Order: sequence, then structure tokens, then C-alpha cells
Amino acid sequence: MSDITFAPARPVPLPVQDVLPWAVFAGLILVLAVYFVGAEEGATSLIRGEYVHEYVHDARHLLGFPCH
Repeated sequence: MSDITFAPARPVPLPVQDVLPWAVFAGLILVLAVYFVGAEEGATSLIRGEYVHEYVHDARHLLGFPCH
């Protein structure tokens, strides 16, 4: 056995000003992804045709969105 001990690492504080823009960006990307998976169909469709619907079809079922 060794007598060497390690001190626990201390957390480094992150300023909110550095994290906030990335958090807002990630939130917008997530909302856009949920829209395309869950609502891009029928009356709320932004893109003509069923291309987006067919592309995210399995994700709709995996996340529990009704489809058929």
C-alpha cells in the first residue's frame, strides 16, 4: 500500500455570462428539434411534402408522438 493521498479537486466557478449564451443556443436547438420531430406535419408544416415526417418517423414513435 502507498501512503500517498490525493486531495479532492475543487470545483471551478463558471460565470453566468460565459454560460448563458450557450445555454440559450442549446435551448433553441432543442426546441427546434422537438418541433421537427413532434409537430412538423399537417397544418403546422413549414416544409411542403412529407420528407421531414418520413425522416424523423422512428424518432416520433420512440418519443411517443402520435403518427398514424
